[in-house]
Amino acid sequence: MSKENQSKKVPSDFLLIFCILSLLCIGVIMVFSASIYTSAVKYNGDQYFLFKKQLLFAGVGLIVMMVVSKINYKIYHRYHKIILAISILLLIAVLFVGQELNGARRWFSLGGLSLQPSEIAKYGVVIFCAATLSSMKDQVRSFRKGLLPYLILIGVVSGLIYKQPNLSTALIIAVIVIGMVFVAGGNLGYIMGLGGGLVGAALYAMLFIGWRKDRVESFFDPSANITGSGWQARQSLLALGSGGIFGQGLGNGKQKMFYLPEPQNDFIFAHIGEELGLIGTLLILALFLLLIWRGLRISLYAPDTFSSLLSFGVVLMVGLQVLINVCVVTQIIPVTGIPLPFISAGGSSLLFLMGGMGILLNISKSTPINRR
Repeated sequence: MSKENQSKKVPSDFLLIFCILSLLCIGVIMVFSASIYTSAVKYNGDQYFLFKKQLLFAGVGLIVMMVVSKINYKIYHRYHKIILAISILLLIAVLFVGQELNGARRWFSLGGLSLQPSEIAKYGVVIFCAATLSSMKDQVRSFRKGLLPYLILIGVVSGLIYKQPNLSTALIIAVIVIGMVFVAGGNLGYIMGLGGGLVGAALYAMLFIGWRKDRVESFFDPSANITGSGWQARQSLLALGSGGIFGQGLGNGKQKMFYLPEPQNDFIFAHIGEELGLIGTLLILALFLLLIWRGLRISLYAPDTFSSLLSFGVVLMVGLQVLINVCVVTQIIPVTGIPLPFISAGGSSLLFLMGGMGILLNISKSTPINRR
């Protein structure tokens, strides 16, 4: 690619923007529908409380996306070590001074708002991997420079997140690192060995450690503890099944009436299936697939290796979260706490996600791809 073509700016990817805005609007509407009963009970009769909160974060998220989309992506390369260092320091700090909820320390509470350092860590890891891998060339295939630093990175970042405890996010970060090393041209044998070790560690954590073991047992035998660890999965399948092909209609779902716990959060996809049916869920999955496809095209035609790896890491992060959430809701894998991007209720996670979309849009301005 010539320097003239590299420097030529084009409009942001229209289809990517369409997917983002569509999913964001669907999310606000479905959070309203799913949370109306929960809000009325938990927030002094204000049935619109969670809806107003989600609408506010969606609006702020749009501003964040627009601002970040105007920031030259090359600045992240310059400060990649500082960004990662801040991420790690925040992960350490939250273990000591973070807000404790249900035995977990994952959040900082800031004047009624919560901040998850793990959300920052995702981007810290993606930016660090993109910056370092893009300058390695053939050294990426060696063990000492192409694998060992990233093995240490997984151990430190995923290890700190696991201590919160948050196994699912720890695994997502580990898979992101492995995926980026693979795409950068890492040694396949080393990568397969690392992947195998990760699977073994995850199985040990799920099969032999406390409440995770209960969730796995409920996954294989949902009727064994139907009122305990198997309750969410059971109610999720009931919601999806009762929706049929066309759904019961927006606002007409019954599982949100305190049968399906927190339907506006991790299990909002089941609520969508109940009210909008199979057609509604397939439409949302189609939007996610279109978003991922556009993101991968941006990565493929990016102007340099750093921006290619950076955009791939962001897309991989979103795709993994969608895959895990949908698999949990449909009981393909055991229950774990991963929200559905753009759609599940949440504050800091939505803002960081929109920031990630801003990074993609900025890179797309320097990407000569056919937008039709």
